[in-house]
Amino acid sequence: MSEVYAARRTRLRDHCQAGGSQSALISRPANVRYLAGADPHGAVLLLGKTEDLLVCADPPDRRPTEGRLDEALRIHPLPGAGGDAAVAAAGLAEAQVGDSLAVEEHHLTVARHRAIRSVAPRLRLTDLGGAVEQLRVVKDEEEISCLRIGAEIADQALGELLESILVGRTERHLALELERRLIDHGADGPAFATSVATGPNSGRRAHRPTDRRVEEGDFLSVCLGATYRGYRCEIGRTFVIGTSPADWQIELYDLVFAAQRAGRETLVPGAAYRDVDRAARQVLDSAGCTEGLAPLTGHGVGLEIDEDPQLAPAAMGKLDACVPVTVEPGVHFPGRGGVRIDDTLVVRPEADGGPELLTITTKELLAL
Repeated sequence: MSEVYAARRTRLRDHCQAGGSQSALISRPANVRYLAGADPHGAVLLLGKTEDLLVCADPPDRRPTEGRLDEALRIHPLPGAGGDAAVAAAGLAEAQVGDSLAVEEHHLTVARHRAIRSVAPRLRLTDLGGAVEQLRVVKDEEEISCLRIGAEIADQALGELLESILVGRTERHLALELERRLIDHGADGPAFATSVATGPNSGRRAHRPTDRRVEEGDFLSVCLGATYRGYRCEIGRTFVIGTSPADWQIELYDLVFAAQRAGRETLVPGAAYRDVDRAARQVLDSAGCTEGLAPLTGHGVGLEIDEDPQLAPAAMGKLDACVPVTVEPGVHFPGRGGVRIDDTLVVRPEADGGPELLTITTKELLAL
């Protein structure tokens, strides 16, 4: 993997030089991990004029959640406790006799930016912007393999929960059990806070589990994800508890399923981000479900659970092959309940079979 990380840093260095910067300071943890293989707590990466360094406040340990550091990258520990690695790295950049340094302004606080400027007064600070985030959009097959394994783990955890007794248990208890099962099956941990929503809470985005107990006839809406070797995926499903679904539940489920399928079928290289959103949204709009819809239909996943691209009405850009995204439309009727269906897929050309579905738990409306 050392060659992979070196190639990523080379692409970023070429971008910086094209913009007039000889060196770059990477402080956002996910970006550090992408370029260095690991993101020890508080560490930053300096792409220097003469040498690349991982500047660490503490020596890196070997926790799987931190990743495996590129062995070709030299570690520069801070001499004392309590120092700021970003500020120290800026001082090192100035010592390399450079004249400019690109920084991730969207990640730095104003105070930290001032501190960097104070230790490197001769350097011209420029904004790196989202350059690393853009490099991260298209995944290589090793990254996709990590996402695939994470999706398998999430599918396993959800499948086991569905085989257990659910009536009478609280949303909070079910969420904790799902997160335990993720770890039992080999995940680094949950990709985000697991959402379990029942009855009137179902179908709501990012619902925080409560002490409401599962009741017969409820919609049960679950959204969870696994992190595997730093890569995060997600899955969301909706079920009915303990009885045959009511007519309104079937109709609503079929509608959201149709919207989700429309979005999935649009995932081809060259498709505009907003066209994926439009395909799913039009299905819901045509049925009169225009109130309270989510601001987007899906988003990219990877080292973070919500990254570019954004599949939203005003999003600019087009999909490339090997871009993993979610498609997650939902409809929620306050006080009554709702449906959300969420998959993680990888954009593939039609010649390769079209979008690759990573989360394979059934989307049939099951009565549990």
